[in-house]
Amino acid sequence: MSGKGAPELTVKNCGDLRVAVIAAQWHVQVMDGLVDGALRALAELGIDEPTVLRVPGSFELPVVAKVLAGRGYDAIVALGVIIRGGTPHFEYVSQGVTAGLTQVTVDTGVPIGFGVLTCDTEEQALDRAGLPGSNEDKGHEAVTAAVATATILRSVSEPWR
Repeated sequence: MSGKGAPELTVKNCGDLRVAVIAAQWHVQVMDGLVDGALRALAELGIDEPTVLRVPGSFELPVVAKVLAGRGYDAIVALGVIIRGGTPHFEYVSQGVTAGLTQVTVDTGVPIGFGVLTCDTEEQALDRAGLPGSNEDKGHEAVTAAVATATILRSVSEPWR
């Protein structure tokens, strides 16, 4: 299982954070599971009014993340799924999305929860989508990572007393 060894994160005092979830539209069942997991995590953290945007595909995630980062969001969650096919398209899209999201978070200082599944098969994606019977919930994990990082950044940006 790919999630073996994942940390158990505890996040507190984050209900006032402004969080956006950006989700691709490809592979509806997988994406619905990822979005549901993300929204469940946000509710558990006390973040009641996240912005949720749907974009055509995973390739569009970085540009929307960059715009949202410039509009005052404390954390962004990027959700998508890229399933390997018989052409190099998988590698190009996976690399472009990963590099784009990395550049946005490093350039802006706004944490991005990486919930983009890169799988060989649809079955692997379904197993990570947080659906009933799935072994993992990557939407939930992406929110927790982004919000935990945002609270860490907030703690180091506040003056010490």
